Amino acid sequence: MIKNTFITLIGLFLFSFVHAQDIYKYEVETIDGKSISLSKFRGKKIMIVNTASKCGFTPQYEDLQNLYETYKDKGFVILGFPSNDFMKQEPGTDQEIATFCEKNYGVTFPMMSKVSVKGEKQIPLYQFLTRKELNGHSDSNVKWNFQKYLVNEEGKLESVYYSKTNPQDEAIIQWIEN
Repeated sequence: MIKNTFITLIGLFLFSFVHAQDIYKYEVETIDGKSISLSKFRGKKIMIVNTASKCGFTPQYEDLQNLYETYKDKGFVILGFPSNDFMKQEPGTDQEIATFCEKNYGVTFPMMSKVSVKGEKQIPLYQFLTRKELNGHSDSNVKWNFQKYLVNEEGKLESVYYSKTNPQDEAIIQWIEN
């Protein structure tokens, strides 16, 4: 009995490890309230970044927008996820966030509805991004606003860059271009 249970658990682990390693099964809500499947971005390199409008890293919106403008027609997309998880640095409504991003930084990359990227209310996409048993790559904690997750064309997590790494860092540019 114990042997059969153990074999079953190993099989389930291997099945989930092999089959649950891409982001395409997740749906998220856009900042204007529409549901969107991440399968829409199949075949593109994706940067997923949690954002906040009252953070010391908020000027990275400009660098994110410049990066998006440079590579959006070359199979690259940025998905912004506003979050109020760190010192309440994103207090606005979705409409206020959208207005702030467009007015101050000219953001045109897809922005999602405000979410929780850590803790008990962490959305399923961020559970995937932060748990090796789901993403097959690595465990990570979302440490602060403007943490960047790089997902390849197959929807698999490849790298994590923390807030201090500028979106236009040479390593990120090389990843996009290769």
